[in-house]
Amino acid sequence: MIRAVGAPRARTFGFALLATLPLLSGCASVIPEADSGRPATTSPAPPRPAGTPRPYIPRPSEGAGAAAQPIPATPRAALPATPVPADATTAAASGVVAGPDFATLGVTAEQASAALVAFRISCPSVQRRTDTSGLTQGADWTESCNAAKSWKDGDASAFFTNYFGTVQVGAGTAFVTGYYEPEIAGSRTKQSGYDVPIYRRPADLIEVDLGQFADDLKGRKIRGRVDGSNFTRYYDRTAIESGALDGRGLEIAYAADAAEFFFLQVQGSGRLRLPDGGIMRIGYDTQNGRGYVGIGKLLLDRGELQRGQASMQGILDYLRADPVRGAAVMNENPSWVFFRELTGPGPLGALGVPVTGRASVAADPKYVPLGAPVVLSLDRAEPNGLWIAQDTGGAIKGANRFDSFWGAGDDARAIAGGMAGRGSALLLLPRASIARLIPAP
Repeated sequence: MIRAVGAPRARTFGFALLATLPLLSGCASVIPEADSGRPATTSPAPPRPAGTPRPYIPRPSEGAGAAAQPIPATPRAALPATPVPADATTAAASGVVAGPDFATLGVTAEQASAALVAFRISCPSVQRRTDTSGLTQGADWTESCNAAKSWKDGDASAFFTNYFGTVQVGAGTAFVTGYYEPEIAGSRTKQSGYDVPIYRRPADLIEVDLGQFADDLKGRKIRGRVDGSNFTRYYDRTAIESGALDGRGLEIAYAADAAEFFFLQVQGSGRLRLPDGGIMRIGYDTQNGRGYVGIGKLLLDRGELQRGQASMQGILDYLRADPVRGAAVMNENPSWVFFRELTGPGPLGALGVPVTGRASVAADPKYVPLGAPVVLSLDRAEPNGLWIAQDTGGAIKGANRFDSFWGAGDDARAIAGGMAGRGSALLLLPRASIARLIPAP
């Protein structure tokens, strides 16, 4: 994350892995290595005066590693298109152009097979959803979803060729970043070295569908709380760090390092490596309704970091060099994510189904129907090919803006950490949708 509000998802803010979006290519993107899976130190936090933000005590736990070096590629040129109207806010309003046959796009059998598996599990949600992009209707997916149930994964290329056509939305120029599932030190209970609370959804956090009040607000939702007879904004990060939620029993776990947890919030899901060696997986439940502020961009704009330092690793180094300053900088992002424990397959995307490494992307649902296949052709080879749009992100906005999911582990972290690819994108839509959008001559 940006999604059906309240739906579980892989991450909330289009991490672009590192909260700074296009500034990340070629940068280190992980957290410094400690001697073991436990935090590097277990010092308790000092007493905190009431109403003041929690101090930051660095306790790095995740292994370090450099971002993967990009593999250069030559992207396919975008198709000629008419200029996008300045007031366009959806794919339909931006205009679509018919694209080439899927069979000519060079998608490998392996990519098609993984995409078919991801598409198949998305179908129930896709058929129920209202597509805010204006490109599809629920019934358009019936034929392909019925066929997907029994279609052999090994013949997936034929499936996509038979049931889909391609379109380009707007200018077709794409920008793609990456995200992964992080793993940080945590504990189910508060103890020495584990004192950064991970909260579940508060009962007083209310989501309001503005579409109930005006047709022109359909698809827009806000979050807040009731204060007396007023509906007001929910607590921001500074208020939460200062104890606004203390004493309410909302803690589902505790992280060791506040900066690592900050970036896990940006991702929206992750794994907690417990003191006994076990793993607790947590996933996005909701968010406080406050706008997301990328601290990397703030630090760049102020000259505190140079462009080559604006990776997650560079930001972490900055935060840890002066913990007091680091805590203040983190609090400049007012957004706060609430989690729930995941006990099944995960992490979950905006469709409420598990996202798959190297097969799932996040997209803006106003421009890409969630569940739709997407073909990327970029200036780096790793993300080129077929993906399924199963997730969203607060920073993933506009046409042809995607965030690619790479799974968990060192390789995923290395690829996602430096992912910043540019090129072109095509959507695969059911043939019924294309017939309605682009009538035959």
